[in-house]
Amino acid sequence: MTAKEAELVPEAIDLTVNGRPRQAHPRLYPRLLQALREELGLTGTKYGCGEGLCGACTVLIDGKAVRSCRTLTQSVTGKNIVTIEGLAENGNLHALQQAFIDEDAMQCGYCCPGMIMNAAALLRENPHPEKIEIIEKMDGNICRCNNYSRIIAAIRKVADQ
Repeated sequence: MTAKEAELVPEAIDLTVNGRPRQAHPRLYPRLLQALREELGLTGTKYGCGEGLCGACTVLIDGKAVRSCRTLTQSVTGKNIVTIEGLAENGNLHALQQAFIDEDAMQCGYCCPGMIMNAAALLRENPHPEKIEIIEKMDGNICRCNNYSRIIAAIRKVADQ
């Protein structure tokens, strides 16, 4: 970033992350993934490819699945951001988090936060998707352990409830 471009980036911005007001510094952490992990200490969101291709960094912004490694921090002012840490409520795991455990969908676990967040967006849009719809929606999330059948089973378990 050039000095002239840096002048256009605000020093600090107000965010809403997991229902709480937070502040981030986009000049120090230009990508949302950096701000979440390094500044706010929310390390559940993972750094994968850094190109928005693997899905490990997926978070929800205003209910939509978004790759945080490609999202400029300054672009999320006034938006509601939910990370994997924000899915659980009152100490209870979100149904998708529990289903991933129940279906042994977490082999190494690295892709799971992004998978779960993408699945949460899918189920928000379509609470009862067919298997093919799950596969199509999850296509951009990579599991290097190749645990796809269990991941699909976990999502179907929640969709069938």
